Amino acid sequence: MSAPPTAAAHRGLRRFRAPAPPPPERCELCGIELAGRHRHLVDTRNRGLACACPPCALLFERAGAAGGQFRTVPDRFLSDPDHRLDDAVWDRLRIPVGVAFLLDNTALGRAVALYPSPAGATESELEPSAWQAVHDATRLAGLLAPDVEALLLRRTEDRIECHLIPVDLAYELTGRLRMLWRGFDGGAEARAALADFFADVARRAREPHEEARRP
Repeated sequence: MSAPPTAAAHRGLRRFRAPAPPPPERCELCGIELAGRHRHLVDTRNRGLACACPPCALLFERAGAAGGQFRTVPDRFLSDPDHRLDDAVWDRLRIPVGVAFLLDNTALGRAVALYPSPAGATESELEPSAWQAVHDATRLAGLLAPDVEALLLRRTEDRIECHLIPVDLAYELTGRLRMLWRGFDGGAEARAALADFFADVARRAREPHEEARRP
């Protein structure tokens, strides 16, 4: 009969049972390891996001770099407190929940609307007339940089909020809500996360006329 394993043997076995640490994030263009929060690029051909180190992010801020396939996501937040978005415009978007983000997608040659759901970011058909109605109701729609910025909207009982944000944060929001989603309407935890997100956006956002005065 074999002897029972020693304490040292148990420790050795635990090394094999412990999950391996996740690999470090790397720039998806040059391969350098990324430390902390980093920039993102939009792959306009494949409709995806890529992590980028500061030099690569700076490189693709230039218009036409790499034939325009990759575009750096800017760090711009704008709000339009004077917008004229109302329930009639919202209903034309045909969004089944109270929050959505719209973006001008060059690969598709049209604007698209997306909203959070238990499955993540869900795309909704956006009629050209509905997009024009949004354009007519807020100046932020005309300021959107194609592919890399999103028009973020939220309808509450008494108003509609309207902000321009980096598109990677819009997708980050839908990913977080997907993890928190409970029941039909998302649940209390998802609603609290959504409220915190919009409060942070409102804190960081400028109005368009303030943006024009930035150095």
